[in-house]
Amino acid sequence: MSGNNFFRSVKHVFIGRSRDLTEHGLFHKLSLVAILAWVGLGADGLSSSCYGPEETYKVLLAHPPLALFVAAMSAITIALICASYSQIIALFPSGGGGYVVASRLLSPAAGVVSGSALLIDYVLTIGISVASAMDALFSFLPPEWLAWKVAAGSAGIVLLTVLNLRGVRESVVIWVPVFFLFLITHVFIIGYAFATRGAGFGALMTDTAGSVHAVSSEIGWVGLLALLLRAYSVGAGTYTGIEAVSNGLPILREPRVRTGRRTMVLMALSLGGMVAGLLVAYLLVRVVPVDGKTLNAVLFEQLTAGWPAWLGSTFVKVSLSSAAALLFIAAQAGFLDGPRVLASMALDRWMPARFAALSDRFVTLNGVLLMGGAALLVLLLTRGDVGLLVVLYSINVFVTFSLSQLGMVRHWWLVRREEKAWRQRVAVNAVGLGLTSFILVTLVILKFHDGGWVTVLLTAALVAVAFGVHRHYEDVRRKLVRLDDILEATKIVPAHSRELAPPAGSGARTAVVFVNGYNGLGLHTLLGAVRMFGGGFRRFVFVHIGVVDAGNFKGAGEIEHLRTHAAAECARYVGFVQQRGGEAAAVTTIGHEIIAELEKLLPDLTAQYPDAVFFGGQLVFERETFFTRLLHNYTAFALQRRLFLRGLPCAVVPIRITRPVPA
Repeated sequence: MSGNNFFRSVKHVFIGRSRDLTEHGLFHKLSLVAILAWVGLGADGLSSSCYGPEETYKVLLAHPPLALFVAAMSAITIALICASYSQIIALFPSGGGGYVVASRLLSPAAGVVSGSALLIDYVLTIGISVASAMDALFSFLPPEWLAWKVAAGSAGIVLLTVLNLRGVRESVVIWVPVFFLFLITHVFIIGYAFATRGAGFGALMTDTAGSVHAVSSEIGWVGLLALLLRAYSVGAGTYTGIEAVSNGLPILREPRVRTGRRTMVLMALSLGGMVAGLLVAYLLVRVVPVDGKTLNAVLFEQLTAGWPAWLGSTFVKVSLSSAAALLFIAAQAGFLDGPRVLASMALDRWMPARFAALSDRFVTLNGVLLMGGAALLVLLLTRGDVGLLVVLYSINVFVTFSLSQLGMVRHWWLVRREEKAWRQRVAVNAVGLGLTSFILVTLVILKFHDGGWVTVLLTAALVAVAFGVHRHYEDVRRKLVRLDDILEATKIVPAHSRELAPPAGSGARTAVVFVNGYNGLGLHTLLGAVRMFGGGFRRFVFVHIGVVDAGNFKGAGEIEHLRTHAAAECARYVGFVQQRGGEAAAVTTIGHEIIAELEKLLPDLTAQYPDAVFFGGQLVFERETFFTRLLHNYTAFALQRRLFLRGLPCAVVPIRITRPVPA
């Protein structure tokens, strides 16, 4: 077995076989219904109940009854943010993530800030979810096993990366039973706490009033408010999964708006109820933190202490195992939405274009690998410390929340003459803006010196990188404008022009020219081929491989449009040659990767044109750097190598970029 065949076999085992664009109902099969979207996207928020309420409760250990206020504030916050994001879903049915909303409703620069904040946040989503999963899992494992916690978390991230390389639906469906097992066990334990300890509600209210009086007398009302805000902000990671639904609309089942809104309702009810319910359950049971155990583990053990030993132990282990598994599902939000944000920014040239490319499983492979690698690095650097990760985690999502709400407020104001219900709509987003902005400022102030500065610094660095990438692409685009002068010159064709007619006795040579649209670059490649061989071609065959990427993989209609566009662009080259007395033909196809599609076309091309000489245009920088290699593909050289291996002649027509932009 050759090396390539062996690699292909291994890939098929772990990632799966290539998907076919012509497969009937492909998009329907890949999309998620509301329940699956709730699992894949909503699990991020729901899983935060494994650490958010605990972090909040720990801040208030001196006065636990005050957690009652935080429980109410959290439920109200979740309801308000979900309501405002439902409006974003309706306005952006093809995907209304923070990057898209801020870019379109505010400015591209605001979009870059929002997108960069989201990318950092999604990496941290994976890191904190896996770290917290390990905490839950190792809460009931022997203490001597704790030394393996980070290694187990690292293996978990690698496993999730491989699963997501297989595809979105495949990476979600396997977790559905675990998701509902978590939901059932945790809803049961909250209900059980209320049923068996409900008599303590009266005493709890009395204790809460006493705590308010005691704290206000000791440090004043301002101090009381600051303490509540600190507890509230520490649990702010609870809200981070809400944005994932609007950002993940492209992977939802049609009609997407209805599916997205249903998912948002499911998320609001489950997340709000779980967070508030657990905080109240802590108070009713009067739990106290225990080293090496999560607070949920302590709660479950105390509530089941009166059960038969085997039943209580089994229930606790099953519940905590489901929590650990749910946290793994929560990491899916980072793998589902992180690469999508990265792809959107790449399509707008704020990130390297390669991040918009799809694999043969129609997954943004480079984005998935980047998110997995970055999350693994975060886990190793923090040693899986959930307390530290919580500090790093919750700031950025409120940057995105605030910019999205600001954009929506601006939108409703601008369309107030056309939108009858604009006052109600702007009120929802205005309240959301006030709330999220307040939380953002509070988080930055309270968490900055505790490690929040790291998140701010990393986000600022990523924003700077994005602007550097964009400046480079713009510089290259300006330098290529001169090629478009060729297009203008070709619009004037002298009568009876024969400049591309084959010379007498030229034989039967054929020039096969790879193009990517009717543009100056393609015409430069064509004319370069003519200059190289002195015009000695009988015919020209233009090959256009339409690349399916994250920008156009949105439905059967988009794919058909790409196919039609590729044919139309190639037809213009044929017309160009025929107007000048030459013979021309076109070959078009679409696919996720140019080299793979070339392999499919070559047998027919070489059989029909055995004398063919292949040509491709390639940007060539005067001084190659890591930066230029990262930002540009070298497809022409890859095509040339593949053709050389088959013994076929191929020439690369250089398009020189005289001064590369410094990295």
